[in-house]
Amino acid sequence: MWAKYGLYTYLYSMATIKFIIQSDSDTAGIYVRLKEGRLFDVKAKTKFIINSKDWSTTKGQPTLKTESLKALNGDLTAFKSDLLSHYNRTKNKLEVNTQWLKDFINPPQQVTETPDKLVLYYDYYALHKKGVLGATTFKKLNVYKHLVERFEKETKTEYLLKDVDSKFKLRFETFCTKEGYAPNTIAQSIKSIKTMCYHAQTNGIEVSNQLSNIAVKWQKVEKIYLDLNELKAIETATLPTDSLINAKDWLLISCETGQRVSDFMRFNKDQIRHEGGKTLIEFTQVKTNKIMTIPLSKKVMTILKKRKGEFPYPISDQKYNEYIKEVCKVAKLTHKVKGSIMNKETERKETGLFHKWELVTSHIGRRSFATNNYGRIPTSLLIGATGHSTEKMFLEYIGKTDTQKAMQLAEYF
Repeated sequence: MWAKYGLYTYLYSMATIKFIIQSDSDTAGIYVRLKEGRLFDVKAKTKFIINSKDWSTTKGQPTLKTESLKALNGDLTAFKSDLLSHYNRTKNKLEVNTQWLKDFINPPQQVTETPDKLVLYYDYYALHKKGVLGATTFKKLNVYKHLVERFEKETKTEYLLKDVDSKFKLRFETFCTKEGYAPNTIAQSIKSIKTMCYHAQTNGIEVSNQLSNIAVKWQKVEKIYLDLNELKAIETATLPTDSLINAKDWLLISCETGQRVSDFMRFNKDQIRHEGGKTLIEFTQVKTNKIMTIPLSKKVMTILKKRKGEFPYPISDQKYNEYIKEVCKVAKLTHKVKGSIMNKETERKETGLFHKWELVTSHIGRRSFATNNYGRIPTSLLIGATGHSTEKMFLEYIGKTDTQKAMQLAEYF
């Protein structure tokens, strides 16, 4: 028996799947929970229902008292097997989150013919960009699609691609503003809608002749980063738990390498090589699919030496964001600066003055690396390290204005 299932247990031992119910009704929905260590813990409602009296909470399955309950248990077992297979296929390719799980339970409509409806075109675009766009971009596409769906529900209108004109933009902006979305979120959403339209136009779908005149207005936002003094305070901070120490080490590594959390959280010692007296790490960026080779600084090597050559253990993006806020709070980054934070009740960003530690997110390491080294390391080399496509994108990322660039140039005269 062990020989038969030993390999299966080994392959999937890191991921666990459990079924639960959350009500005591006679039509209780069955939820599935997928968890892998500290990496993620996601839950979603399946299509299965059961009388709560027929559910075994201790076993996490139907009680098997009748043939119909046995059949339901068989369906749940098959569902679990399919979910594990899907997870194994997409692991390290797609971000595993609640939406990923919901999409497995209710797969997005696969559009084969080129649609002329805006909402449907998001699925068509995603289908044809599969393998080109990263997991984060696909996630954002889904977010924008659902926003358009809510807009259609509010306006009781199903929009065609050719309906995206100036009038559409005004109605969409009004809806988003009423819903409490930040100006830049609205602008990014409109940009995504225009992307769908232009892509559809290349496929022979009719679009509005006003499309090119639809402009979006971006609002300047504060670029939050950790300066060298703040990084020193973080490095020397005494932390009470192993979880916070682990998160602190990841934060310092991110500030030294300039990589996204989707990339540095996957760093491992097997990616390291030594060449010309330097220590390098080679990996493929998740978002861009670029093969990257960057040097590891003395500070990173000190962290690895402390950990006997190993990187810190990986944790979920959510936990990482929670922990590094606490790390920076302990490091006394308590002065107030202007920025934006997510209101958990409204699920919308709010701008104002906040303690510096409250504004710390996973992006801060990448921006800190770029900002702290700008002017010290040639910009072309920094762009090569961060993986930005153009210098313009890089400078916008760190918030450098034309005046600041001119002043920096003046130092050489």
